[in-house]
Amino acid sequence: MPTVTLSQVKLGDKISEDVLTPLGRVLLQKGKVIAGRELEILRAFIISSVAVDGPAVPVKASEDANAGTASKQVDDKPIAASSLHDEYDKMLVLLRQVFNDHAAPQGIPIMDIRNQMENLLQHIKNYQILTFVPRSFMERDYLLHNSIACALTSYLIAQWNGFPQKEWMQVALGGLLHDFGNTRIDRSILSKPTALTVEELDEMKRHTVLGYQMLKNVASLNDGAKLAALQHHERVDGTGYPLGIDAAKIHPYGKIVAIADIFHAMTLNKSYRKAVSPYLVLEQIQSDAFGKLDPTYVRVFVEKVTQFHNGTKVRLSDERVGEIVFSDHVHPTRPWVSIEGSIINLTVERHLHINEVIPS
Repeated sequence: MPTVTLSQVKLGDKISEDVLTPLGRVLLQKGKVIAGRELEILRAFIISSVAVDGPAVPVKASEDANAGTASKQVDDKPIAASSLHDEYDKMLVLLRQVFNDHAAPQGIPIMDIRNQMENLLQHIKNYQILTFVPRSFMERDYLLHNSIACALTSYLIAQWNGFPQKEWMQVALGGLLHDFGNTRIDRSILSKPTALTVEELDEMKRHTVLGYQMLKNVASLNDGAKLAALQHHERVDGTGYPLGIDAAKIHPYGKIVAIADIFHAMTLNKSYRKAVSPYLVLEQIQSDAFGKLDPTYVRVFVEKVTQFHNGTKVRLSDERVGEIVFSDHVHPTRPWVSIEGSIINLTVERHLHINEVIPS
């Protein structure tokens, strides 16, 4: 297991010890076979030497093997993704019916909703927050898509933050029904393409109280799921609505759904505003963590949704397409991107940002 200088590393060599960054993070893992991309990363981090086992397999064979694996993943992936999308579409149909009926509390088919949510959550491992796109999206259905996405994202945030498993479903239902009160708001206000008047804004804000009133007597929802409808626009510094309460009085579910709602409200197309880059939205959420959102939930959310995207193809704000090769835990929304042999460090190139994550 010789240690060799970087100039001596050959394509096809297999790394025998983890390669670390100057800050001690794993850059390349033990067992990784060196190809052109790996050499590029090593040079970018000015790594002087690495421990190698020598040629593991011919590079061509390695690439063929990887290609075979990728082919299998491509062949298998539509099966899993199709199941997620199928259950998502069924939830969309059910939620459209419920929202269009403007159901009274006793009329909400909560068991049908819960059963379909269980079916959807069976495929939660295939749901990736930064890259998931509904199969069919119409702007008039924004409220429905936002509700389903908030349910899935809230479920994960609760899971990531160590909530008891018995609460995960309730958090998801809180996310799903958080905007239920909007069914009682004039549609012309919800879809208005220009700024709302003071009167219209006050009317729109009523959806929080209306939603809570519609859900408060639903026995199969716990208090947190009901309060998510009332409190998802409250802010930890007391500047939110409808009550202007601070962190001490906002239920944890309300804090979680607030994060999910902001993220999806900004990354989904609306009739009056186009979707924003998810990475820019994450940066906005990080900024709002100082005084507006729960900082612990925000930190975990941003870390989790960005940590597994090394190797993901992205489109930058200047339209160039590249691949994420390294994510800095201090700046998770500004990774290093490889574009045609050059490394773009977005923590340095602040005028650029990731505009779009390209699903594989």
